[in-house]
Amino acid sequence: MEIMEWVRFIIGAVFLLIGMFVFLVEMIGVFKFHYVLNRMHAAAMGDTLGLGSCFVGLMILNGLSFTTLKLFLVIIFLWFTSPVSSHLIARLEVTTDEEPEKHYGKSELTEEEKKGGEGR
Repeated sequence: MEIMEWVRFIIGAVFLLIGMFVFLVEMIGVFKFHYVLNRMHAAAMGDTLGLGSCFVGLMILNGLSFTTLKLFLVIIFLWFTSPVSSHLIARLEVTTDEEPEKHYGKSELTEEEKKGGEGR
């Protein structure tokens, strides 16, 4: 039985180290990128994957208990709220950007493309 506890400890520690590595990459991405949408993307992806793997590691270390269920519910909550909040921040940045042509381009349909789309 002692071997199973060591295996569980090693697997949980590996998940925690993966989460810490993802957080490190997230921090580098947040400080390296210059545009706010790129920073936001790095932070949102890092939070979702980093927190998820850290919580999975804690669930493995804790074993099957009520605390594991609570950690699982926190993971589900974060997986639903993090993308939604990131999307809202991105929409706010796009609508309030003072120099949109500096960050992204706008494409217009040609007359042929407009006529081709009417028949469909």
